[in-house]
Amino acid sequence: MAKKIYVVDDEENILEIIEHNLSKNGYEVRGFKDGRSFFDYFNMKRPDLVILDLMLPDTDGFDICKDIKQKTDVPVIILSARSEEFDRVLGLELGADDYIVKPFGVRELVARVKNILKRVKNLSGTDSLKSLEEGYTFESISLNINEDRHEIFLDDNKVSLNPKEFELMAMLLRNINDLVPRMELIKKIWGEDYFGDTRTLDVHIRRIREKMSYRDFGKTYIKTIHGYGCKISNEI
Repeated sequence: MAKKIYVVDDEENILEIIEHNLSKNGYEVRGFKDGRSFFDYFNMKRPDLVILDLMLPDTDGFDICKDIKQKTDVPVIILSARSEEFDRVLGLELGADDYIVKPFGVRELVARVKNILKRVKNLSGTDSLKSLEEGYTFESISLNINEDRHEIFLDDNKVSLNPKEFELMAMLLRNINDLVPRMELIKKIWGEDYFGDTRTLDVHIRRIREKMSYRDFGKTYIKTIHGYGCKISNEI
């Protein structure tokens, strides 16, 4: 079956260009000009991917991205004229899978769509190479992880991670006490053909540390070896 892609943008010409080119590549595309009409349909029928403008007539695109990521694992590509680093970082912190600045190249957009959908498809197969335990001990702190529910607890405290942050933690735990190279993390979490800024990884690791601040867990046990990679270690 064709993958379903929803495009949310109030510019008619942008919608037409994206719909035309993605349809040519075999995708089922539906366009929306505002947040309300998008969510009315999204809540009835989930797509495989969302392409989202930030400046909409009725809703801030960041709020839409946050809502999608809090409730689902649907990938989101932000497509916006807002090119400041603050906007890029905020989008990634909210869980966006990619951020493309207008004006954009159609072929690049299609390539990024293909890359994200391929990563989602291959995610479970790659993850199975190393087992993920349900519980880990870090000195006097217990960490429990439920992959099916996308839940992590430090002792009895639930940690709210977005999908990308959860995938990163799961990969680091699979390789506990071993350094995972930067490019391996990027390829695994964002896909083999990721075009974006490698600082995306640093943003996500920083956010994970902040969210896992219980008893200084993030600062103490999540390590970054600058220029090489990251690891989570219970060997202090």
